[in-house]
Amino acid sequence: MFRLRTLRSDSSTKTAMQKITIKTRKKREILDITETVESLLRKNHSQTTGIVNLFILHTTAALTTADLDPGTDLDMLDAFEAMIPKLRYRHPHNPAHVPDHILSSLIGTSVALPFENGQLLLGTWQRIVLIELDGPRERKLAVTVTTGE
Repeated sequence: MFRLRTLRSDSSTKTAMQKITIKTRKKREILDITETVESLLRKNHSQTTGIVNLFILHTTAALTTADLDPGTDLDMLDAFEAMIPKLRYRHPHNPAHVPDHILSSLIGTSVALPFENGQLLLGTWQRIVLIELDGPRERKLAVTVTTGE
C-alpha cells in the first residue's frame, strides 16, 4: 500500500548550496559521511523538509548509500576490485587511473536523499558513504538542499 503525502500545494521552493571538504587517508577506502551531512542539515534546515543532493566534484571517487557493518567496507572494496578487468588502458594522462574512473562512473557521483526537520530519512542500516578510489586526497562535495519553504 502506498500513501501519498502532499508537502506543499504550491510550487514555491528554496534551494541553497554549499561545499564541504572530506580528507581521505588511503588509496582506496570507504568513509561514512552521514554525520557530516546530518550536522549540516540540523544547523541550517532543522525546521524544514526537503531533499539534499550530494555531488562529488571528482572523477576518481564516488558516493552511495550502504550498510557499514564491520568488514563490509573491505568486502565492497574487494568486490569493486574484482569487477574491473586488468586491461591495457589507453588513458593519455595516466592509464593506472582508468579503473578508478570506471568505478566512479559505475558507482555514481551523486546521491539525493529526503530529510525531515533536519534529519535524513534513511533505512535502519543505511549510511551515506564516500568511496575513495585514488587517495589519499581532499575531496570536495557540492551539497544542494531544496526545501518547500
